[in-house]
Amino acid sequence: MDSKKIKNMPRHIAIIMDGNNRWAKKRFLPGVAGHKAGADAVRAVIRACMQQGVEALTLFAFSSENWQRPAQEVNALMELFLLSLRREIKQLHKHNIRLRIIGEKSGFSSDIQQAIADAETLTQDNTALQLNVAANYGGRWDIAQAARQLAQQVAEGTLQPDDITEEQLSRMVSLHDLPAPDLCIRTAGEQRISNFLLWQFAYTEFYYSDLLWPDFREQALVEAIEDYSGRQRRFGKTSEQVEGKVDA
Repeated sequence: MDSKKIKNMPRHIAIIMDGNNRWAKKRFLPGVAGHKAGADAVRAVIRACMQQGVEALTLFAFSSENWQRPAQEVNALMELFLLSLRREIKQLHKHNIRLRIIGEKSGFSSDIQQAIADAETLTQDNTALQLNVAANYGGRWDIAQAARQLAQQVAEGTLQPDDITEEQLSRMVSLHDLPAPDLCIRTAGEQRISNFLLWQFAYTEFYYSDLLWPDFREQALVEAIEDYSGRQRRFGKTSEQVEGKVDA
């Protein structure tokens, strides 16, 4: 697919990467094998986004609820996260990709926090693709931390409660400097948000794939973009207004 022929190309794609464990179980492998295979899918999707001219890609890697998983799996995920930060960052930097981690970073070990800081600093001036990885992230946490920032301003006397607006809260949530996600893809046949980008998804289009995440590659992303490109986004208006047949 030639991105130049696509109308309504999404600027920002978010992905809920689901199905790593199921992929491993189908092959009688430990769960960590599925997460490692999922890392290959991440690389493939990053390449495809760059080829298609997508500006931002946000991946849901580890939710704030995932700490409840078995300790062995959580530990393996943390080791894989740290290894990926250290190994992949040079390639990301080489390809002019900016990396940002969103979520409660203080919940990670000092080694992971330092690796995050190093990766973000190294790539902060890159412009080809904004890659956001949501780790120890929850949509409710995001809204709550934004509310706390506004509450602090009220406590300091620099903001009146009656002056709080949606726009002000929007400026406090994660990814506030990017366009809201146009398209959210969820793999493995599940159809729920799972506490991901609750504020940012107000008008996001959703696409569900039956593929398990490790099997989701370039062509699957192309199919999702093609599906999105055929939709009409109305943002509360009528079809006639969007098409310019009546006054807006």
